[in-house]
Amino acid sequence: MPTVREVRRLLARELQRAGSASPGLDARLLVEGSLGVEHADSAMNLTAEACARLKGFMARRVAGEPVSRILGEREFWGLPFRLSPATLEPRPDSETIVETALAELTGRRDEELALLDLGTGTGCLLISLLSELPLARGVGVDLSGEACCTAAGNAALNGVDGRVTFRQGNWTEGLTGRFDLIVSNPPYIPSTEIATLSVEVREHDPLLALDGGQDGLGPYRLFASALPPLLAPDGIIVLEIGAGQGPDVVALMRGGGLEFRGSRHDLGGHERALIFTLA
Repeated sequence: MPTVREVRRLLARELQRAGSASPGLDARLLVEGSLGVEHADSAMNLTAEACARLKGFMARRVAGEPVSRILGEREFWGLPFRLSPATLEPRPDSETIVETALAELTGRRDEELALLDLGTGTGCLLISLLSELPLARGVGVDLSGEACCTAAGNAALNGVDGRVTFRQGNWTEGLTGRFDLIVSNPPYIPSTEIATLSVEVREHDPLLALDGGQDGLGPYRLFASALPPLLAPDGIIVLEIGAGQGPDVVALMRGGGLEFRGSRHDLGGHERALIFTLA
């Protein structure tokens, strides 16, 4: 049987030819996934069973399926999150939302805060926040029942299941009470641009989590009127946006009576998070 080192080199070359942007990393993760271990010894020999699994993994990757989808898990904020067909794959850019929210809550981290995550998907935003806010409790809402089940499993996986509830629903319908922090990474891709997305996104992320309507602003129009009644007097809203959407989203939210508190950029230098409070 070949060694881990030999197989990784071979797969990296094949993945590079197939157009992978990170062939070495993809190869390492797929090999380790086939073995069921992390940081595999490069001199280790693959078993026949691992080789068979790896062959299937490679066929899926060459066809454009993301590595995280193949392995069924993605790290976010240093925590593991399991994926399902109903959930968006967590991406590093969205960690800007968590970072921004925590910065805005400086001095309040030991309070019994109420959090709300709209369009929760894997629950990555809410669960990451709860991991940093020991007394906080949260509600995550998603239109997909399957996504809610996936998020609940991730909450248990990361030890916060006793402080969070996931409910199937259409954005804010049926919600009552006030929340100290509201976060959302809503669908914001204009409908006409879906077909231009990479195969990894277009064919493997759920359309429900991508399509923001004709101009990509559909969810923000709803938020402008629906969020102010749910926000506590000293509460904060942090929203993820797509490229160039800042001015339009700010205008919509101001029209709903919210005050714009500023924005934060992701590691790529793109405006990613917008911050709002009650006016």
